[in-house]
Amino acid sequence: MQPRPVPPALTIGAHTLEWGRRTYVMGILNLTPDSFSGDGLLGPSGADSTGAVLAQAGAFLAAGADILDIGGESTRPGSAPVSAQEEIDRVVPAIRAVAAEYPQALLSVDTSKAQVAEAALQAGARILNDVWGLRADPALAALAARQEAPVVLMHNRSSPASIEVRARLGAAYAGSEYGDLLEEVKAELLASVRLAREAGIPDERILLDPGIGFGKKVEHNLELIDRLGEIRALGYPVLLGASRKSFIGYTLDLPPEERLEGTAAAVAIGIARGADVVRVHDVQAMVRVARMTDALVRRKG
Repeated sequence: MQPRPVPPALTIGAHTLEWGRRTYVMGILNLTPDSFSGDGLLGPSGADSTGAVLAQAGAFLAAGADILDIGGESTRPGSAPVSAQEEIDRVVPAIRAVAAEYPQALLSVDTSKAQVAEAALQAGARILNDVWGLRADPALAALAARQEAPVVLMHNRSSPASIEVRARLGAAYAGSEYGDLLEEVKAELLASVRLAREAGIPDERILLDPGIGFGKKVEHNLELIDRLGEIRALGYPVLLGASRKSFIGYTLDLPPEERLEGTAAAVAIGIARGADVVRVHDVQAMVRVARMTDALVRRKG
């Protein structure tokens, strides 16, 4: 096997992410009422969710999370979109509160809207995590370049027409077709990279995400994780977001709250195949999985 290219380290303020040295863990903070995994922190209409957000952020940081990813719009199959203003109202107070309480934390905002991203960056976020790979809002790339914010570019072929729903297991994409899965995913990721470069975002501030669960059948997700090294070989750090997703539930016949072991397997294999960042709900357990897997696959000499 050819050695994978090691991207240059990414410095974000006081934080330096040295790719290849270890796996970084991104903890998910969902400010939504309809998260597929049941972990949404948004309270009833008008209720203050700040306490819950700070408690989860503190627990994640204490457990070893390197990044906290805060999102205000559910991306589960079949979820209803929300306006930019509603998304801002959800995420900005949370980002501002976490940044004030935990100034050492590295915060990411999970959004595809430039208006939301700008407000989030002003509130204390440092990374933009875009599930549409700069294709949903043409203004987002220019904003990221202007603010010198790193971007996570995700592959996404989601379509409401291809959603399958099963009792207990939730929704998944069943109708997506690929002639050559890896070649098409790589080509579409590189199209997002071109959008980033054209806007002035340098390569060292670009991360790629194969988009597990987004417009892909169960077998597509399994193959992508097993062949993640081919995405990593493009030369960019890779973020893997497999946590509690429906391909695990459909494989093991388990609902979201019982997918810890399946997530651990996906995370371990993903790291072995080249993942640099893993985005997870169960931070304490996945930090342990990442550290053990790193000890096995990142040995020196």
